[in-house]
Amino acid sequence: MTARSIRVDHASPVPPYEQVRAQLADLISVGRLRQGDRLPSVRQLASDLGLANNTVVRAYRELESAGLVRTRRGSGTQVIAPAAATDSKAKLAEHARTYAAAAGRLGVSNEEALAAIRHALASLPTS
Repeated sequence: MTARSIRVDHASPVPPYEQVRAQLADLISVGRLRQGDRLPSVRQLASDLGLANNTVVRAYRELESAGLVRTRRGSGTQVIAPAAATDSKAKLAEHARTYAAAAGRLGVSNEEALAAIRHALASLPTS
């Protein structure tokens, strides 16, 4: 994986660490990053993206707590969750966390955030 796969929009209300985390999680979920693949070092990715090291550290820590990667001193950060092992409930929970964080940054209430989800679901075509 190269930093070219990751983009950070500095004008976005979504914090850079969350943008990096979400994009890496998506790359893992679609199989572009597979079990055993090494992520770039914190310093390298931070430098490539023009971010502070701590921003990338936080993104990697969030991925590790989600069970998608493992960081070992001296051997770097590796993907530990194969794409097939990340089931739809885990993906849904991850997207829900991302949405909840974005809604919180917008300053909307939980009720408003839930109403927006209900509206979006109601607007989907029925199968």
